[in-house]
Amino acid sequence: MLRSRRLAAVAGAVILAAALAGCSTTVHLEPADDANNPGCAAVSVLLPDTVAGLDRVWTDAQATGAWGDPTVVLRCGVEPPAPSELVCTTIGGVDWLVLDQEEERQRLVTYGREPAVEVNIRRGEQIDFQTVVDTISSSIQPGLAPATAECTERVEFPAG
Repeated sequence: MLRSRRLAAVAGAVILAAALAGCSTTVHLEPADDANNPGCAAVSVLLPDTVAGLDRVWTDAQATGAWGDPTVVLRCGVEPPAPSELVCTTIGGVDWLVLDQEEERQRLVTYGREPAVEVNIRRGEQIDFQTVVDTISSSIQPGLAPATAECTERVEFPAG
């Protein structure tokens, strides 16, 4: 009788684990070219569990993070941007270049940091872009390498 109870408990645990594993999804992302940079490991461990009410989802690429389905995607190890005429803004203590707006996404990349971090936010969602970037900035700032350059003309973050 005791053996059958143990067997039933183990079987129940296996079924529960399988059911929970079936509920989780992994988002396929391409890692950035410099995702192996040790600085990206320092950033990756600091990624928040939620961003603007969106839960973090698992990714299959090194030095990446995603929230929502994914509505927000982060990649560490992208090419650091050169000085530019693009909008540069400071959010959460981190300087970001606001890259040209795409039809479906708004992209930002850290400025003056190596490795650089890129954030993509899907447009058309009912989220506040500044809140997203502020949450990410505040979370990863302790893991970022010290800035070697900064925005010289800061502007307010453009409305999304």
